[in-house]
Amino acid sequence: MDGKMLARLGAIGFVGIAIAATAIGLSRKEDSSAATSIGRSEAASADPLRGELIRCRELGEAGTRDPACLRAWAENRRRFLAPAPPTIDRRKAQ
Repeated sequence: MDGKMLARLGAIGFVGIAIAATAIGLSRKEDSSAATSIGRSEAASADPLRGELIRCRELGEAGTRDPACLRAWAENRRRFLAPAPPTIDRRKAQ
C-alpha cells in the first residue's frame, strides 16, 4: 500500500467515526432533555431567582431588553460577588 491510499483509508475511517459519534451524541441529547426539564422545574421552585435566570436564558437575545431579566442578573451578580461572611476559628473561640 502506498502512502496516498493509506491516508485516504485513514480519512474515511475518521469521518465514519465522527459520524457515528455525532449520531450517538444527538440520540443521547434527546433522551436527557426530559430529565433536564424536570430538574429545571424543581430548581426553579426551590429558588425563584434561579427560575427567573432559566427563563431569561431561554429568551435568548430578547432577555437583554427584559427589565425582569436585568434585575435577575444584577441580583445574581450581587450574590456571586458578595464577600464571604467571616469564618469563626473554633480553636481560638474556646
